[in-house]
Amino acid sequence: MTAPTTDQLPVVVIGAGPIGLATAAHLIQRGVEPLVLEAGPSAGTAVRDWAHVRLFSPWAEVTDPAAEKLLAPTGWTRPDGATYPTGGDWAERYLQPLADLLGDKVRYGATVTGVARAGRDRVVDAGRDEQPFTVHLQTTAGREERIAARAVIDASGTWSTPGPLGADGLPALDEKTAADHISYRVPDLDDPAVRARYSGRRTAVVGSGASAFTTLALLADLAKEEDGTHAVWILRRGIGTNTYGGGDADQLPARGALGLRAKAAVEAGHASTVTGFRTQAVEREGDQLVLVAEDGRRLDPIDEVIVLTGFRPDLSFLSELRLGLDERLQAPTALAPLIDPNVHSCGTVYPHGVNELSHPEQGIYLVGMKSYGRAPTFLAMTGYEQVRSITAALAGDQEAAERVELTLPDTGVCGGAGLFDEPENAEQSGGGCCTTPSTLQIGIGAPATTSGGC
Repeated sequence: MTAPTTDQLPVVVIGAGPIGLATAAHLIQRGVEPLVLEAGPSAGTAVRDWAHVRLFSPWAEVTDPAAEKLLAPTGWTRPDGATYPTGGDWAERYLQPLADLLGDKVRYGATVTGVARAGRDRVVDAGRDEQPFTVHLQTTAGREERIAARAVIDASGTWSTPGPLGADGLPALDEKTAADHISYRVPDLDDPAVRARYSGRRTAVVGSGASAFTTLALLADLAKEEDGTHAVWILRRGIGTNTYGGGDADQLPARGALGLRAKAAVEAGHASTVTGFRTQAVEREGDQLVLVAEDGRRLDPIDEVIVLTGFRPDLSFLSELRLGLDERLQAPTALAPLIDPNVHSCGTVYPHGVNELSHPEQGIYLVGMKSYGRAPTFLAMTGYEQVRSITAALAGDQEAAERVELTLPDTGVCGGAGLFDEPENAEQSGGGCCTTPSTLQIGIGAPATTSGGC
């Protein structure tokens, strides 16, 4: 049997989340064969982890046009475009139907462990660009496989690698040994076991973005019902003009409403704030924990800690590829200046596509939240436009690939690192357009006060 030529091989897409499945839809629309590899057991595995949380963006902004066109003949219709889905809604009412339609073009239980050029490590130049990619994976049964690909689009996101408690980007001393009292996710207080964990207890909430706002609002609601419930909001900077986001001026109204709910939690006494606190160590005191700052300050004992300090990309399985990444954000070099929180206090993420997302290694692309590295603001619409452009380029339509057209809300890229961690700069950053969101833009509530998402 004659081996297939490189252009006859599939494009491997890593991750069956919103952006990965949209990538497959665009490839099919272009007549290119996709193969989506998903580590979890279903579409949107990561999204299902925050199924209880409502997005900042309405349905009209979280479904991809190519995917909708693919789904239309099945009788699928998009839910009311003005309403805000939860993560569970997004997974069940859109992502899973799309994955089901793709059939055997999506493989579950397939964890990608490495990507390389066939027969070439990252050092070898000779014949490199002519070689297909080889994608190494492990199945849930423990079997290892190798798949040849003409290109690889990594839409695996950042959900699996949350930021640590330590302010230097590394785990605080004894953070790992205190893992039984530390969580890195927005709690689902409708789950009786989770509710019992935080009911009547003092919980430290570490972080300054939308996930922290969400958690403060949830704990405040719990405090109204359960005596003794209190949140201690730990900020690495001071309280400033934009601490609670853009409020009524935010162009994502649901996100602005969430910041106001967090502010109300503080003003009502359900949460107290600790500012300029950069955690260095975690100490045990009986069944409680004491957080210690770099400057020696020690907090009163707390029962639980919820760490919401953003996410970061897992680049370990791409180590044999020649990636061009910004040294700060770990985002593609050309994209980083557009999203760098060291530069932008309130700024628009400019439309971008294949040119900004290309690497020295031809044919490899990081898309979706993974393309943003450690930058804090990402919208689903951005990812859908990214993959529209990239798939056009892979199909040889360079004109369409470079015609990147996207209108986004003035979401802002505020805080999170560098100057914006400093209390004095927090006071001076000004403007009302933006918040300090986490990488996952997710929230809570109903549309009137909704916090919404991606």
